[in-house]
Amino acid sequence: MSHSTRETLRHVLLLGYDDLRARLARRFGSVELASDALHETWLRLETAAPAATILSPEHYVLQMAANAALKNLNARNRFVALSDAKLAIGLADDAPDQERNSIARSDLRAFARAIAELTPRRREILMLSRLKGMPLWAIAERLGVSQRFVEMELKHALAFCALRLDRTVVKRFGPRLRKGSRTEGDGSG
Repeated sequence: MSHSTRETLRHVLLLGYDDLRARLARRFGSVELASDALHETWLRLETAAPAATILSPEHYVLQMAANAALKNLNARNRFVALSDAKLAIGLADDAPDQERNSIARSDLRAFARAIAELTPRRREILMLSRLKGMPLWAIAERLGVSQRFVEMELKHALAFCALRLDRTVVKRFGPRLRKGSRTEGDGSG
């Protein structure tokens, strides 16, 4: 890679770092992975093989970073946690007993009834957010409403289900509520 091409790519990486990191984080679901990939891309620019003319330096850098992220992700997935290994060889038996199975089935039926009682929009928001893991901004876009509206509908859906199941809502965002409040949470995500 010629000196001027390398400098151009470095320039693109430096000036577009925040945008590149955001795009990679959205694509791979991790800001840490995106940052690591961009760091590795910076290092690879030093040793990159000569390339023909690069038509789109931005796309080239993004593709290099995406490849680095995939490589890192694949490497992370090759490792097995100690707890998983112990379970695999039978050192720990976390299988629920019959009583726990019965309680879980009962809770599941109660939860299904609570979800069925929700309005269609609240049900859809709850399912998209909690079961499919869709970000609130994407749900808002999909439904053609504001993100704040989605947040409020989700809050109401969770509170309703918690009330039906006689449970406490563990908040994922926002300030802590007073002690003893029905929707008291730990304030952590």
